[in-house]
Amino acid sequence: MLTRRVIPCLDVRDGRVVKGVRFQGLRDAGDPAERAAAYEAQGADELVLLDVSATPEGRGHAVTTVRAVRKVLSIPLTVGGGVSALEHVQALLEAGADKVSVNTAAVTNPELIARMSERFGAQCTVVAIDAAAKDDGWEVVVRSGKERTGKDVVAWARDCVARGAGEILLTSWDRDGTRSGYDLALLRAVSEAVSVPVIASGGASHADHLSEALGAGADAVLAASIFHDGDTTVRAVKERLVASGHVMRTS
Repeated sequence: MLTRRVIPCLDVRDGRVVKGVRFQGLRDAGDPAERAAAYEAQGADELVLLDVSATPEGRGHAVTTVRAVRKVLSIPLTVGGGVSALEHVQALLEAGADKVSVNTAAVTNPELIARMSERFGAQCTVVAIDAAAKDDGWEVVVRSGKERTGKDVVAWARDCVARGAGEILLTSWDRDGTRSGYDLALLRAVSEAVSVPVIASGGASHADHLSEALGAGADAVLAASIFHDGDTTVRAVKERLVASGHVMRTS
């Protein structure tokens, strides 16, 4: 069995960690470097850092924050937000990112996925998909959930992988920040449709939610609020997941 991953997420705006509900009502949640160091000490397998205001504000990612986080971090780091060109990817990798995530720019310019994969490798190319429930399926939303695209999430995930994406970061817009649990039907649908790892995001409230997501086909589980608010720790979550039968890195 493949080892599953627990990934804390740092949503960053103006150099500070923030958290909200459905990408709105953001509140301060601390210093990115301090949070990163604490989560690695707790046993995090990877870290995701997303500049949540870069795309809405029409600017690139704040590489200064990435450098500050990398100085205190030795585990893999995925960075996203405001990435719309290969130069942005290059700058983030040089600042310390191991993988780079694209979202809105991939929807508006799908060829970017292939260009990233060809130049930097599929292992570096992550496509973030924000999914909103629609009828009997899910629709891709962009620009922090403000814009609906009409794209079917499962079909878009397949397309992303065909173009060279090595990983899918799948967020349920409806569940984000609600602590109501991951959208398991969404996770099953996408995980069954693609051959690359899928990271589940949006809705975690406790370790059992993460366990359910892994059982639904996710290869990794991402969470923010439960760690930022001190409800639990990465180590406690991983211990619970191991007790539930999941294969985790525990050292």
